[in-house]
Amino acid sequence: MSFLSRAATVASPGFNRWLVPPAAIAVHMCIGQVYGFSVFKKPLARALGISAPVTGDWSEADVGVAYSIALALLGLSAAFFGKWVERSGPRKTMLASMLCFCSGLVLTSLAVRWHQLWLLYAGYGLIGGIGLGLGYIAPVSTLMKWFPDRPGMATGMAIMGFGGGALIGGPLAEELMKRFASPTSVGAGEALMVMAGLYAISMSFGALIVRVPPDGWQPAGWVPQQHVSKLVTTASVSVDTAWKTPQFWLLWVVLCMNVSAGIGILGQASPMIQDMFKVTPAAAAGYVGLLSLCNLGGRFFWSSMSDLTGRKAIYCIYFILGAALYASVPAIQGRGSVTLFVIATGLILTMYGGGFATIPAYLRDLFGSYQVGAIHGRLITAWSMAAIIGPQLMDRLSVANKKTMPPEQAYNSIFHLMVGLLAIGLISNLLVRPVNPKYHLPESPKT
Repeated sequence: MSFLSRAATVASPGFNRWLVPPAAIAVHMCIGQVYGFSVFKKPLARALGISAPVTGDWSEADVGVAYSIALALLGLSAAFFGKWVERSGPRKTMLASMLCFCSGLVLTSLAVRWHQLWLLYAGYGLIGGIGLGLGYIAPVSTLMKWFPDRPGMATGMAIMGFGGGALIGGPLAEELMKRFASPTSVGAGEALMVMAGLYAISMSFGALIVRVPPDGWQPAGWVPQQHVSKLVTTASVSVDTAWKTPQFWLLWVVLCMNVSAGIGILGQASPMIQDMFKVTPAAAAGYVGLLSLCNLGGRFFWSSMSDLTGRKAIYCIYFILGAALYASVPAIQGRGSVTLFVIATGLILTMYGGGFATIPAYLRDLFGSYQVGAIHGRLITAWSMAAIIGPQLMDRLSVANKKTMPPEQAYNSIFHLMVGLLAIGLISNLLVRPVNPKYHLPESPKT
């Protein structure tokens, strides 16, 4: 088992740090499949009826609960296991993530075959969600240690793979379901089993090649003191102290509001565009993939931009521009312009992804790099809350609205609610100030 220890992953002298991003992306691209879950909603809602739902079939809202559970467990497991991740190192954590996430997909496949809703929730939601949390924070923490000179870019590299998971997972799931569909099966169970095998190979590859820098390592020619500003510190704050500060909770609200406003679109993307613009399921799957691409690109672009503008300024852009775009969507739907709808929601998703990628660097600026992975793990409990707020608002309100209005108009009031959420996030971001020195550790410990 020593091969799995943190000590076994310490890089040797001369190691090229640019070999680490592929390891992070190999894991994040797989667990990011959760963003493509919406392509399974309609098939799972007619798993018994095959061509159309029948009595006994699950509703799309019932299926969507698994998505919310998975994302809630992502945040909770990241918070609970954060210290363990820092102690154990990325290799052991990535392999544990692979075992949980891929076994969750296998159990989900069995849930479809046996038509057991509780097993769907336990497999995809509970066990798969733990795999999401472990696989999410380990690559982020590792890359920030390798790139202290460009933390925004580093977190963008780590997290863009997660945002791009649906770019592969959505179309892959759609093609596999077509391949396995038959008069007695919608093909979802078989597709999930194949995806579990493919993802296990990719995540194992990432775990094998990942490395951590030796204690005290710094990029050649980089002097930390030259990069200190009002909201950027070289001091260190422990995880148990960080979450007692007002800055931690302000950023918690910032992340929760940003995620709540974007995650509902991702969770309902395929049914939403079909209802609003009457596109085909294949076109809807392509839309899911496009949103994933925007999510992916935004994570790298906006977080890299934050190295130039500062984290606080970039979040102001997310909230102000995002609110303006959400406010415009009902008018776009009224015009029936699917092109403008795709552009507007695509831009929203770039900033949704950018918010995810920028938050670890924001934490590193305020609290230092010591235990930043564990601090990040606790902060993304905000994601757990957002995973309930966003998707459930979208699912429940859209279902209720469809009872009183045409399906294409059922989402408009929800977009107005998202504007309010982004306004709350903006206020919280504007209130962020430097961490009081009383919370700093007396000397910088080893990372």
